Amino acid sequence: MFPLLLLLLATAHGLDRLLYKPTLANSSLGGLTTTSTFVLEQPRCVFTNVQDNAVIWLVVAVPTAVRDFNNSMGPGTPERAFQKFPASAPAYMTLNATRLSYPCPKSPGEITVLRVGSETGCTTDETRPTCNGPLPRPGPYRVKFLALEDSKPVAETAWSEPITLRTARRPSSIHTMGSGRSAGMIALTSILSILFAILLAGLVAMLVFSGSDICGGSSTFSKPEAVTVRRYNTHHVYDQPAARL
Repeated sequence: MFPLLLLLLATAHGLDRLLYKPTLANSSLGGLTTTSTFVLEQPRCVFTNVQDNAVIWLVVAVPTAVRDFNNSMGPGTPERAFQKFPASAPAYMTLNATRLSYPCPKSPGEITVLRVGSETGCTTDETRPTCNGPLPRPGPYRVKFLALEDSKPVAETAWSEPITLRTARRPSSIHTMGSGRSAGMIALTSILSILFAILLAGLVAMLVFSGSDICGGSSTFSKPEAVTVRRYNTHHVYDQPAARL
């Protein structure tokens, strides 16, 4: 009964309820969800009937806030501040843009996405209640786009399906390299390591003893054999006088 009443009130106030439902970006991009962010497709060719000066906001809410969500609580109010989400503010509004920011149609090959949760510098800055800060929990979350003209709601999309972020893994659950080896493989590796150490020690010992033998042999000399050198006297040969005739 209450959702029907909200629908009638929206119609009475001229709120255009669009059939478009926000979705995550194309899976080919990768990184659609992290532990604190997610990536949406831009609402191209959606708010075609609003004025150029209308401001289009992204509303991020916990699922329990969807049913009773009040569009009259605008951005910047305590009930829509990021810094109070989700403890005392079940929803917040961020990523404001005009219709001109979402041109229709999009150019071929153009990447038209919105990363929710990408700002880290304003997480605790209460002077920036529309901060696009990292999401504090895995969720799930639901989102919609809401167009305001002079703070008056004029058009809104449907709520998205629940979006759940990735959960950080505990260090104890991360398998390190080699943790899946069997006990037999570990035992074999240990035995081979011991044998290699023994072989290496034997090789070093052999080299040490071989070096000692070489050094000892080089310091021993055998007694040289006696060498007898015979001396010869040179005999001078004198020319005899020529025989007298």
